[in-house]
Amino acid sequence: MSKGITSKNDDYSQWYNDIVIKADLADHSDVRGCMVIKPYGYSIWEKMQAILDQKFKDTGHSNAYFPLLIPKSYFSKEASHVEGFATECAIVTHYRLKNDGAGNMVVDETAKLEEELIIRPTSETIIWNTYRGWIQSYRDLPLLINQWANVMRWEMRTRLFLRTAEFLWQEGHTAHATAQEAVEETERMLDIYADFAESYMAMPVVKGKKTANERFAGALDTYCIEALMQDGKALQAGTSHFLGQNFAKAFDVKFTSKEGKVEHVWASSWGVSTRLIGALIMAHSDDAGLVLPPNLAPIQVVIVPIYRSDEDLKNISSFVDELMPKLKRMGITVKYDDRDTQRPGFKFAEYELKGIPIRMAIGGRDMENKTVEIARRDTREKFTVMQEGLEIYIPQLLDAIQTSIYNKAANYRDEHITEANSYDELKSLLDSKGGFISAHWDGTPETEQKIKEETKATIRCIPLNNKQEDGVCVYSGKPSTQRVLFARAY
Repeated sequence: MSKGITSKNDDYSQWYNDIVIKADLADHSDVRGCMVIKPYGYSIWEKMQAILDQKFKDTGHSNAYFPLLIPKSYFSKEASHVEGFATECAIVTHYRLKNDGAGNMVVDETAKLEEELIIRPTSETIIWNTYRGWIQSYRDLPLLINQWANVMRWEMRTRLFLRTAEFLWQEGHTAHATAQEAVEETERMLDIYADFAESYMAMPVVKGKKTANERFAGALDTYCIEALMQDGKALQAGTSHFLGQNFAKAFDVKFTSKEGKVEHVWASSWGVSTRLIGALIMAHSDDAGLVLPPNLAPIQVVIVPIYRSDEDLKNISSFVDELMPKLKRMGITVKYDDRDTQRPGFKFAEYELKGIPIRMAIGGRDMENKTVEIARRDTREKFTVMQEGLEIYIPQLLDAIQTSIYNKAANYRDEHITEANSYDELKSLLDSKGGFISAHWDGTPETEQKIKEETKATIRCIPLNNKQEDGVCVYSGKPSTQRVLFARAY
């Protein structure tokens, strides 16, 4: 099969789009700014969802579901929150259509809503309005709720998975008796995201805090994980927010403490979205298509028979029928592709494009020699191994592939964290090398904004493991006690 994928060195943006479309992950829809997630792309999201959902439940969280439509008045109750989302809101104003007499369906102008409804860009307002009725006493705390949902944020310039008007995500919303508990929750969830990114996505991340300019609207602190893509741009892969008492005060959510005092609760919220699929593509894939880490691959092993006769196919299928249950009992997902409508070469190209970690080919001669041919997707190496002991060899190889993909991404990330000690050096590095630029900043929003306007680079985070060191801001020359990470980003 002809893949027709643009080289990432020639046009990284087109390379990304080609992989999304040709690997059958998603498609554009007729609804402006929205995408259709195709079955193969959705199967990756389902694996992400299942893993994260179990991690949330293991830490005491429960799933719930809240309305898609939010009364506009709710957004007026927390000023900084509404200001942060005001330009992205999609608004429902009417509740009925009518026939105009010429065969056209039009909005019935007499069916105007008394209050407009906002299609949720995020759910803090509707959830905290609901929590007011759920929380009265310290015995009701902590309240640990997660929601799997879709959200709508009006986007003018979209890209499949990375930035679409509607996308899928999870959003956690928790209530606590003390600020310390809420901060601990915020940090705990950041650690879960970081572990997921590194252990499952094979994507190294930097954990840090956002600056005030980049903070979530309505939060006191926003924690984040930042990853580096293969073109040297950063991608925010997950956020966790300490909301303080802002939403509790806005929606009057109070509790009676053990000491009998009536206090506002403390809050956190946290979320990741289907943009993780975009990150997965850009962090690992190559000009031949997707490269999927085994821990997230919907199909980890595909077996392709190569035969000249029905007898060959029968012998190969008998061997595969014995092998597959052994692999499946170890939790390995296996596909046996014995379609007679496509030649083996077509199948090889298809599964390479779709990023299947291990491709196993078995022919008549292999059956005679009791061997199989193995192809690794990450390195594109091919080698012959014995059939005996495959149920031991395959899991070990999958682990090795997972580690190899992570190490390659980590090496790239580490090679692209560079210190800059002057503004000219920062600008030069952004243009010549990209990646994370570690530089001193004076801590002011004004300087941060000036650098963004002049270089299109933002402060991705203040790393949590930052060492304190005296220096001067690369832009203003004012004193600084630590470096931050600048990068151009998605």
